Amino acid sequence: MKLPSHLYLDKHDIPYEPRSFSPQTEKGAANVAHALGFSERQAVKTLIFQVDTGERVLVMLGGDQNAISGNLKRAIGSRNIRMADPEAVKETTGYVIGSIPAFGWQPEGFRTFLEASLVREPILGTGAGQWGKEIMITPENLIKASNAIVVNLTERETNQFG
Repeated sequence: MKLPSHLYLDKHDIPYEPRSFSPQTEKGAANVAHALGFSERQAVKTLIFQVDTGERVLVMLGGDQNAISGNLKRAIGSRNIRMADPEAVKETTGYVIGSIPAFGWQPEGFRTFLEASLVREPILGTGAGQWGKEIMITPENLIKASNAIVVNLTERETNQFG
């Protein structure tokens, strides 16, 4: 059975590999990575943030990464951001937290950010929209599919004049 995320990739001729894991697997990127045999860094977390302007954005990080608040605020262009609550996530994406695809649901002009270090990974895993289903995709194809802006979200900016 093809999910909407698979159909989106097929329609846009973007290569990917559908994978499955037990729906009984405990939630979390690390658990998905372990179940499918790849590193936690390669398991992409898809997080929805709410901006004080009313805009919502998608932020993609590796499963073992957390965004540095200042980097995220700079990328988004607002100092007043927060994680969207589960109802806002469902309203925005059409999906519940846990297996939000990185593509296929965004309206025109929706901003998506990808942590820059993930482009160095050979392959990434992202939710397919249903728990137990994962999409393996190259970073380049993930960027193409999601129209992501690649930005440093996890490494502290260094003062080049220090």
